[in-house]
Amino acid sequence: MDCSDNTDNNSNNGNPEENSDFEISDILNFYTEKGSVTDPQSMTFSISGEEHTLGNALRYIIIQNPEVEYCGYSIPHPSEDKLNIRIQTTENTTAIDAMRKGLEDLKSLCAKISETFYKANRDFDEKNNIS
Repeated sequence: MDCSDNTDNNSNNGNPEENSDFEISDILNFYTEKGSVTDPQSMTFSISGEEHTLGNALRYIIIQNPEVEYCGYSIPHPSEDKLNIRIQTTENTTAIDAMRKGLEDLKSLCAKISETFYKANRDFDEKNNIS
């Protein structure tokens, strides 16, 4: 998963905020595993087309939420193009809300990293008279 909101760095003149109105559902194809919806505090989400890069980052962000008791991810098999994320929460929130918050927090973190990178790149270019 590309953490920046833009796929073509030249298309927005180095401004990562220009394309920030996308929805998480626009970039991820995920669903809940059958049988996991009966308990809203404990669910497994499957995300197609993603690997360890998103899995580990998302797991780290979600587990920071104090309402999350457990969050882990797995890649079922190298030949399967699927990432499974298991979330268990306290009774104060649902796994879906924890996933939504985790995705939003990860998106914000990636935007901040992108913004910081582009600013440092522009500052370097200006300091060294690079156009």
